[in-house]
Amino acid sequence: MKADIDHWRRRLAALAADSDVPGASLAFLSDGRVHACATGVLNTATGAPARIDSLFQIGSVTKVWTATQLMLLAEQGRVTLDTPVADVLPGFKVADGAASSRITLRHLLTHTSGVDGDLFLDTGRGDDCLERYVAACAELAQTFPVGDSHSYCNSGFVIAGRVVEQLTGMVWDRALREQICEPLGLTHTWTLPEDVLRFGAAMGHVEQGEVAPAWGLPRSVGPAGLVCATASDVVAFGRAHLTPGALLADPAAMRQPQVDLPNPHDGGRQWGIGWCLDTWDGREVASHTGDTIGQHAALWVLPETGTVVALLTNGGRSAEFQHRLIGELLVELDGLAVPEPVAPPARPVTVDTGSFTGVYERVGSRIHVGAQGAGLRMRTEPTGMLVGLARARTLDLVPVDATTFVGRDEGDSMWNAVVFELRADGTSYLHHSGRATPRVA
Repeated sequence: MKADIDHWRRRLAALAADSDVPGASLAFLSDGRVHACATGVLNTATGAPARIDSLFQIGSVTKVWTATQLMLLAEQGRVTLDTPVADVLPGFKVADGAASSRITLRHLLTHTSGVDGDLFLDTGRGDDCLERYVAACAELAQTFPVGDSHSYCNSGFVIAGRVVEQLTGMVWDRALREQICEPLGLTHTWTLPEDVLRFGAAMGHVEQGEVAPAWGLPRSVGPAGLVCATASDVVAFGRAHLTPGALLADPAAMRQPQVDLPNPHDGGRQWGIGWCLDTWDGREVASHTGDTIGQHAALWVLPETGTVVALLTNGGRSAEFQHRLIGELLVELDGLAVPEPVAPPARPVTVDTGSFTGVYERVGSRIHVGAQGAGLRMRTEPTGMLVGLARARTLDLVPVDATTFVGRDEGDSMWNAVVFELRADGTSYLHHSGRATPRVA
């Protein structure tokens, strides 16, 4: 169906207003053409309008770019996905010596290294910032044995970025430009603030719509989440993943499932190389979302229809906004029904919750779970370097089945899924927001 961009400009504005989103930029590839529109403001304090050439932070969508960089090097025969990290980075180590020698590039790109990796450490603005960050990873413990499960790991992608530096002889930012941006002609994709400020740049907004206390994350976490771009540039990158030879000779290799997700209600059911994978209405979907300080992004790629969608926002109830927008868009473009997120069952489920209560902890987060009526109450508290960047949350959890619960913030239409895992060896995990958090008490 031919896209009516005026219609989508109106829908973007209406849905953004409904979800308290200050500004948003949408681009999509349909029938071989890229369509783009924007709404709202980049910063509520200045009133600067959001335009289709405005740059937003795409957060963890950056990880697909970093994975692509390593896949390009693999196609050139410089490494393989099963090359141990320590073979490329002499002296690489985490707290567990055995894990240090076993972790491969595949483990990094599929979040299966087991490294407890939400280390948001500022190691300065110098060109050695990734090298210094990787050295600090020597203190990171294992959440689970290498390759044993899946847990979202920001640190793993910083390590991957350092591997790119070692193999190319360039800082990650420069390598990104030479490997991806310049071949694709992406003139509105940058990583450093001194480059971004040459364009209209979005500012994040946090609780009650307040302007975020800081603009961006430190350079040292660049390969995990520092790309800033227009929605159209993000779509161009997604399009390259449907076009053999545009970047990769075989981009479909990155969409091959590598691991089943312990929480299949958290964006997808499997993980590929960099991509989150799912099936919607019988069709393959590769996607990734990203969150920084009050900014949110989503990229969806549908190989069977050739549709690519990027949605960038700077605050509000972003998950709700993303779900509603992509649902409407794919129905019109592809006749595809986006699955509804998990929600409490129509008939209440009775679950013995006693085995799930306790304290769960990983780097950056402590989670308290206690009994609450027929369900549970979960309180998450940021710790360490995330204090002041992330907020504490309390969710009353409603059982969906024997190990799955859902909860949501007041005023939010989207439910958050939490899956508990009790292992035969006595270890227990709480799977939420992509992370496996072990019980410690």
